[in-house]
Amino acid sequence: MMKKIVFCLALFAVGTAHAGVSRINVSGNKRMDAESVRILADVRVGDTVSDERANKIAKKLQESGYFSKVSVRVTGNVLEINITEAPIVNMVTVEGNDEVSTDDLKKEIKLAERSSFDESVIGADVGRMLTVYQRKGFFGTKIEPKKIQLEDNRVNVVYEITEGHPTYIESIDFEGNEKFSDRTLRGAVLSREHAWWRFMSQFDVYDEDRIQYDQQMLRQFYLRNGYVDFQVRGAKGTFTPDRQFYSVVFNVDEGEKYKIGKVELDNPFSDVPNQELFDVMKISTGDTYNVDNVEATISAIRGAVADYGYAFISVEPVPQKNDDARTIDLKFKIQKTNRIYLNSVNILGNVRTFDSVINQLIPLRAGDPFSLQTIEQGRQRLMRTRYFKDVQMVPSRIPDANMMNLDIKVEEQPTGELSGGFGWSNINGFMVDAGITENNFMGRGQTVQLRASLAQYQKQALFSFTEPFLFGRALSAGFDASYTMYNYKRLGGFGYDRDSLTIAGRLGWQLTDHWSQILRLSASFDQNYDLQEGGWRDATLYTLGTYWKYHNLNTNFEQNTHTGIVGNIGIAYTGFGGTEEFLRYNADIIGMVNFLDERWQLRSSLDFGYIQTLGDDYIPRVYRYFLGGESLRGFDVAGVGSRNWRYPTYSLGGMWKINGSTQLNFPIFIPDEYQIKGFVFADYGILGKPPARDYIFPNPGGLPNYIESGLRTSVGFGIYWNTPMGPMNFSWGWPLKMGPHDRERRFLLSFETQF
Repeated sequence: MMKKIVFCLALFAVGTAHAGVSRINVSGNKRMDAESVRILADVRVGDTVSDERANKIAKKLQESGYFSKVSVRVTGNVLEINITEAPIVNMVTVEGNDEVSTDDLKKEIKLAERSSFDESVIGADVGRMLTVYQRKGFFGTKIEPKKIQLEDNRVNVVYEITEGHPTYIESIDFEGNEKFSDRTLRGAVLSREHAWWRFMSQFDVYDEDRIQYDQQMLRQFYLRNGYVDFQVRGAKGTFTPDRQFYSVVFNVDEGEKYKIGKVELDNPFSDVPNQELFDVMKISTGDTYNVDNVEATISAIRGAVADYGYAFISVEPVPQKNDDARTIDLKFKIQKTNRIYLNSVNILGNVRTFDSVINQLIPLRAGDPFSLQTIEQGRQRLMRTRYFKDVQMVPSRIPDANMMNLDIKVEEQPTGELSGGFGWSNINGFMVDAGITENNFMGRGQTVQLRASLAQYQKQALFSFTEPFLFGRALSAGFDASYTMYNYKRLGGFGYDRDSLTIAGRLGWQLTDHWSQILRLSASFDQNYDLQEGGWRDATLYTLGTYWKYHNLNTNFEQNTHTGIVGNIGIAYTGFGGTEEFLRYNADIIGMVNFLDERWQLRSSLDFGYIQTLGDDYIPRVYRYFLGGESLRGFDVAGVGSRNWRYPTYSLGGMWKINGSTQLNFPIFIPDEYQIKGFVFADYGILGKPPARDYIFPNPGGLPNYIESGLRTSVGFGIYWNTPMGPMNFSWGWPLKMGPHDRERRFLLSFETQF
């Protein structure tokens, strides 16, 4: 009998352990309904809930972030869930920050308003914000999150920031370097040693990410100088004994210097002459190995082969290292690849800019042959618009097909600009200006500009509108309206005043990759005061002109220098019933070439202008050419050429001109990041004679004016500083060849700042 009783009790115990809960009670909830809590707990009536399962339910509810306290227990067949809801975040703010903007800090804060208060999220936010400060060198920064309790279980969260002092780099040293001095290698990295005059730079503040980038820059520096085995064995930053600064040490292994040995071609195309490919190469036997020149050679070979119709090729350099001779033989292996076509173009990330604007800038359409070079051209076009902070072109192959899809991922940035500035120059005197510009108006790629400037010798108001793709075609169109007052009566050798209202329309199109053309129709309504004429005169000018522009520049954004050629040619007819009638021809060309690690630049320019009279029309002095000042340094503004015998300080101008300059820009002892360059120059120019009517001044007595036209030359030097607020240009010039009535100006200064 006793055995039967024990057996029955055992059966009852087993049945109780495996029986499901018959009811789930939720208590403590105020905002969230009970059924939502049960769903979050992932438990239902009938489930078996052991002590272990109850603990898992409690943990799951706690990790949801909605509750500050959770209790789960089983009473009989009833599951009791008691919760305390986490407060709702009403507002999130930061206080005490000066060195890092609030916007930059809020990008790191994941705790959102109207979300549940979560201590773990707050801790992660503090960590990310501290990382931002550490990257700026503020290692002593402290961030204390504070919770301010409000009614209705709401809280405000305030991140109170106590900013530490920036930790500067006291010294940058190198170990293991024998071929290059520490000073040379310091110039090859981005980080800088702290100095008082680096107050506009952050490169002297210790940043671990920048130290990693510096190692890459060192590798590139050595690879450009033939050291192919170079390695950075280590880079570390340590506190100085007073813990006020960092000392950075790079441990390097330079290896040996290598030169280019044999250069060979593996060319599978019989109709592409090898000699033409050798001619475009940027390397030759005996040159110091330079990884940049190897990459440039690959691009040049690819372009030369493409000229023969083979666009789908790969060029692979196959190196053969000869340690004994310290040379590297290079064989450029050209391989034809299968033709691949573009299936579709998908544009992602644009919220404001229309798809049509992006498509018009991409020289690829579905069905076109796929070309990485063309895709890169499209990416460069999109970046040059400045509509986007970043553009990524992501191609993907369609399996089992000779087709590719292209995803264009863009990150938009603000395109509106509200700016003001001030400056000074010899031609305009002191200047203040302000304006508003929108470069992507309504997301359509249109440019709208409204600007006004007030200067000592010139005042101007301007409105401009440009549509880059008229009727969806590659045609740019626009109109401009401006009102300008030239107060030149007392400036240099001009001797006239002019008020001019001009309204113009224009239409432009691309002729080739480098040539473009613009057609412009304008109407100007002028009032001119000429000291020689002795009064005000009304003038109306209706002008139709066309202009051709050649642009082929490569820009080094790090050094802010260019290599290439820019040129303009124009012809314009003024007439159509206005008070003036003449033809004007203009042409100019600028050539630039960089050398010595692109830190030096040779720049040469030539400018030509000619006015052709029609019939017996007289060309007033305000529409003639003048030379001097910035156009011919060493001479005063309009300080060259023919003069009135009665007003010898004023130039009569000329009906034609030729002037040019050759200038050498070079780095000086100040570090490159300040973008300060020195230059030396040689200027030259010839100003033609005025109209024959001005050879004699009629009042009083009809005495002859000083008429002359001859070559003028000057030399000089100067300093250019691209400041964070705008460029400043200082130059000193000395005339070498000048006329008897020319006027000198040894010093020229011009600067303009924007804010």
